[in-house]
Amino acid sequence: MERWQGRVAVVTGASAGIGAAIVENLVESGMVVVGLARREDHLLEIKDKLKGKPGTFHPIKTDITKEKDFNKAFQWITENLGGLDVLVNNAGVVTSYIPDGNLEDWRKIFELNVFAAGACAREAVKSMRARNIDGHIININSICSHWIPNLPGIAPYSASKHAAKVISEGLRMDLASQTSKIKVTNISPGLVATPMLDSFKEGKELNIFFEPLNAKDIADAVHYVLGTPPNVQVTELIIRPVQERI
Repeated sequence: MERWQGRVAVVTGASAGIGAAIVENLVESGMVVVGLARREDHLLEIKDKLKGKPGTFHPIKTDITKEKDFNKAFQWITENLGGLDVLVNNAGVVTSYIPDGNLEDWRKIFELNVFAAGACAREAVKSMRARNIDGHIININSICSHWIPNLPGIAPYSASKHAAKVISEGLRMDLASQTSKIKVTNISPGLVATPMLDSFKEGKELNIFFEPLNAKDIADAVHYVLGTPPNVQVTELIIRPVQERI
């Protein structure tokens, strides 16, 4: 991780769960980290927690599905930090049964899990190219991007995550065809004990008989892929709890 010390990383969905754990890991590693999330109070708590660490943390209240917020955040990064070297697309949402037919819920899922992630990747590539930086884009995805787990209400989320995985791999292929050295990694965890899992479980009878992953496990995976040599690209990393069967 030495080559990333003092470099700029942007983490979306940074206020809790996996995003907060990734922020802490990268700041501990000496990076300048910008955290984007809607819950400013949570971001400020993280900032206080990370005072005195090797790196620095810049919280920005942002709803990345809103173009005005999105543009303002990336403009601030460019003007104040010069751009970004690492993007971690972590923000995500899960909701809705298919039979309910709630198109507004489905729209929210795709706006955040697919469209906003793609827009962030676009801005990251633009910044890296402008400064001739061989950066790294890491997309926190899900095993739901590879198959549909037997969980009630998971299909719309799974559809969005499959789309995100295809876009992630398509971005990698497009960059490779242009002889770019920007890396793209898709990390697909199984069940992780996070607030998002808690919200998904509400009103459902889910018998989880194994110990889920924790947010730190995923942060460690991000640390691992960032630490690979410049000629090594981890394109897909699946992480599952022991005994997970879904």
